[in-house]
Amino acid sequence: MTTSRTRKIVPAGEARIEVITEGDGPLLVLLPSSSRDSEDFDAIAVAFAQAGLRVLRPQPRGMGASVGWMENLTLHDFAVDVAAVIEAEGGGPAVVLGHAFGQWVARTLAADRADLVRGVVLAAAAAKSAPPELREELARCMNTDLPDAVRLLALRTAFFAPGHDPSEWLNGWHKQAGAAQRAASTATPQTEWWGAGSAPVLDIQAEQDPWRPRDTVHQMRDDLGADRVTVVVIPDASHALIPEQPERLVEAVLAWLPSLSDDR
Repeated sequence: MTTSRTRKIVPAGEARIEVITEGDGPLLVLLPSSSRDSEDFDAIAVAFAQAGLRVLRPQPRGMGASVGWMENLTLHDFAVDVAAVIEAEGGGPAVVLGHAFGQWVARTLAADRADLVRGVVLAAAAAKSAPPELREELARCMNTDLPDAVRLLALRTAFFAPGHDPSEWLNGWHKQAGAAQRAASTATPQTEWWGAGSAPVLDIQAEQDPWRPRDTVHQMRDDLGADRVTVVVIPDASHALIPEQPERLVEAVLAWLPSLSDDR
C-alpha cells in the first residue's frame, strides 16, 4: 500500500487545480473550510490513506498552485473544479467530504454530477441560517490586519471549543479566495445544493458548534429522510472540528463507508 504524498495539476476548463494526493483504493475527496486550503487536512489525509483510501485534496481556486477566474462564480463553478479532479482519477465515484464551506461545494457536486459521487460527508455543516454576528466573527478571523488577540477571541467564538488552542489557525487564511467563495455562495440559491442530489449523507456535527445549534441536530434527516442521512455528533469540538477531534472524525467516516452501496 502506497501512502506517499504527491501533487499534480488538473485542468478544469479555464482553471488549473492543484491536487494533493496520497494512498491507494476507493476515492475520498477532502474540501476545506471557507478561506482556508487543503493543507488543513494533512493529519486526517494520512489516516485515511493508511486505512486504504485514495485521498484527493483539490486546492480551491486562488490557493496553492490553483488558478482560475475569481469573479462572477457560483458554487457550481467550484463543483466543476472538483468534478474535473475526480474524472482525472478515472471518474470514481468518490466519497466527498466537505468541511464547513467545503460541504456546500460537496453538496453542489452531488446535485450536479451524481455519477461522480458515491456519498457526501458533511463535516461541521452549518444550519440553514446563521446569526450575522457569527459571520462578523469569521471576518475577524481572516483579517490578518487585526491584532492576534482580537483574532484569537474570534476564533474561540466561531471555531474552537473551550480547552482547544486556536493559535494554529492564526495563519492559513486566503482573503481574496475567501471573498470569491463568499460571493459564489451568495450567488447560488440554497435550493440548488441543499439536498445533495440523491447521495447518502453522513452529517458529522460538533456538539459545541455555534453554527449548528442543538435544536437543528436532525435538520438534515428531517429534510432528506432518515434513509439517506446518518447523524454523528462529536463531543468536545466546535466548528473547526478537524484540528480539535481528528481521530473521532476519521473513525466516524470509516465506520460509515461500509454502508454505501457499490452501484453508485
